[in-house]
Amino acid sequence: MNKYLLIADDNEGIIDILKTYVTKEGFTPIIAHDGEEALLKFMEYRPLLLLLDVMMPKKDGFIVCREIRQSSNVPIIMVTARGEDGDRIMGLDIGADDYIVKPFSPGEVMARIRAVLRRLDISEELSEDIICHPGLKINLSDYEVMIEGKPINLTKKEIEILWILASNPGKVFSRDNLLNSVWGYEYFGDARTVDTHIKRLRSKLNIAETFSWDIKTIWGVGYKFEVKHV
Repeated sequence: MNKYLLIADDNEGIIDILKTYVTKEGFTPIIAHDGEEALLKFMEYRPLLLLLDVMMPKKDGFIVCREIRQSSNVPIIMVTARGEDGDRIMGLDIGADDYIVKPFSPGEVMARIRAVLRRLDISEELSEDIICHPGLKINLSDYEVMIEGKPINLTKKEIEILWILASNPGKVFSRDNLLNSVWGYEYFGDARTVDTHIKRLRSKLNIAETFSWDIKTIWGVGYKFEVKHV
């Protein structure tokens, strides 16, 4: 079984700490000191998960994440000293699964890794299922969404949010529900992250009035996937 875990950071102190902890958890750490090396090591080892620093030489973590997301849905946790909302939201929007701000406790990092991998296990259990509504098809195994037979370019998190909502038509999900379901119970995030993802999701889906379904805002609560009965 693949137990490789790629740690990409240019800080040797942080690398040493993370190496120690991931090894104790039974993973085999693979080290990269800059963005270009991270991409090469990713292609060589195909790790189970990436711990990816944002501020790296040659290519920063955002660029590395974008390039990996062109071909892989491997779990990515951004580890960075940049804690501004804009940076955090951008990391999540381009496909990162979680975002940890330095300084951090190694125990927190391992808790985030366990949470992400648990969600991966759940996704794999559901991966044989395909959800269909009139004009809409969601294939979770391929992370593919089709609108009237045409593929829609969505991020991993946008697809997971759509999958959860469309799997439960009529059920109202609070922002905390969606944070817990998509980012995990150990995600210490902001509910605005959900709003940002829903806004982008609606824009990309370009939901027409002729569709028999919609993503509705329930003010003061959250969101639901509404199926119109005609």
